[in-house]
Amino acid sequence: MVRHNRTHSGERPYVCDVCNKAFSEKSKLIEHKRTHTGERPYVCVVCNKAFSAKGNMIQHKRTHSGDRPYVCDVCNEAFSEKSKLIEHKRKHTGERRYVCDVCNKAFSAKGNMIQHKRTHIGERPYVCDVCNKAYSDRSTLIKHKRTHSGERPYVCDVCNKAYSLKITLIQHKLTHTGERPFVCDVCNKAYTQNSTLMQHKRTHSGERPYVCDVCNKAFTFRGNLIRHIRAHTGECPYVCDVCNEAYSEKSSLIQHKRIHT
Repeated sequence: MVRHNRTHSGERPYVCDVCNKAFSEKSKLIEHKRTHTGERPYVCVVCNKAFSAKGNMIQHKRTHSGDRPYVCDVCNEAFSEKSKLIEHKRKHTGERRYVCDVCNKAFSAKGNMIQHKRTHIGERPYVCDVCNKAYSDRSTLIKHKRTHSGERPYVCDVCNKAYSLKITLIQHKLTHTGERPFVCDVCNKAYTQNSTLMQHKRTHSGERPYVCDVCNKAFTFRGNLIRHIRAHTGECPYVCDVCNEAYSEKSSLIQHKRIHT
């Protein structure tokens, strides 16, 4: 009850003697001080990964067991962490309580707002230990590292085709069901992916959001801009594995390889 009353009063009597951060509970201060000492006393018995907080270790162990005890009462989607369920439910309520103090864009999850703010300052704290490419959020780094490891953890339960990204698996499964949930409100053409619908809608609006910073030529699709930029740089990333002749576009390489076959 004493601890609960502090949620009303805002009292934080437990202060870190290193950085002066204050907490309402002694246990939270003890956990916090481990960020300074590096101590990780809680170890997963499955993979030996260590954690500074017991709650984080419990959440981690669910990645091994597949346990998802927190279930949305609207759509029945289940989560391994209570905080993820709370964030998810804001999708149903439309609540966006976290606001960027630079551009006032609002987010339903604090983590998304923090990641967004890095786009203003250019911060990229998550660095790949293989190629040193840096990212503004940890999840994107994890996805990137699969390009080095070849890991494809998301497997289709219909045809066993595997993917490195969960969203790619979800999109793939629509090819089995034939479902095209994303419909153009102008011509009623339907697509399996929202991104493809957004690209299609530019054919109606005439929007060209991708602009070359060399000659200011604008394009409807990002891929077209990338190919155009190669005309300035002379880059030819597509190389024939028979004679080493290089091309700026994949289609040109495919045409070239027919002279060998």
